[in-house]
Amino acid sequence: MLISISQVLDADQRELLSGMLDALVWKDGAETAGRVAAQVKRNQRADLNQSIGPKVEQILFGAISAHPVLRAAAQPHKFSSVLISKTTTGGGYGLHVDNPFMGDGEQSLRTDLSFTLFLSRPETYEGGELLVEHAGQTQSMKPNAGDLVLYPSSSLHQVAEVTSGERLVCVGWIESRARRVEDRETLFDLINLKAELAGRLDDQSPEMLTLSKVIANLKRRF
Repeated sequence: MLISISQVLDADQRELLSGMLDALVWKDGAETAGRVAAQVKRNQRADLNQSIGPKVEQILFGAISAHPVLRAAAQPHKFSSVLISKTTTGGGYGLHVDNPFMGDGEQSLRTDLSFTLFLSRPETYEGGELLVEHAGQTQSMKPNAGDLVLYPSSSLHQVAEVTSGERLVCVGWIESRARRVEDRETLFDLINLKAELAGRLDDQSPEMLTLSKVIANLKRRF
């Protein structure tokens, strides 16, 4: 399942972050890639342990991890730490697949889903599209600032070369409680149906109670 979620960051959060991002300390992005991916990665990553980094991380992680649409689609069990990536003119990230596991010890997680939260307005840079090979075709995405793309970590994907300007994004990974893609899609459909019916039916109606029971029991099974 590949979906785009609008306005994960609202206008106030984007305004707050716009000044903070300039104060971040940057390192070579290849340091966070696997051996193969590092060969095609031409960007920088923010050191979120320095300067304003912890505050920026707190704002981004809070917005992402609490978003109801992302939670319904991903059924998250664990989130990775977030990374902030900067790609300038001539940079990009060639075709690759994400590592199947990330982190160590209690921080270790299986990467079922990847996300990219766009921080730059699309008109401020040329190129830099996120390209994901999905369902037999290549999806090209360059959404508005504050929008997030959620996609399977098992998919081959790349970032097109930035030909002018600067592309800033926040990326991370999710281990899902529902390991199979089709199970996550089933739950997502039912949760959306429940939200739609909530405007027409009472929460204690037989239909809503049955739907709640089905969702809960499927979560237990999955």
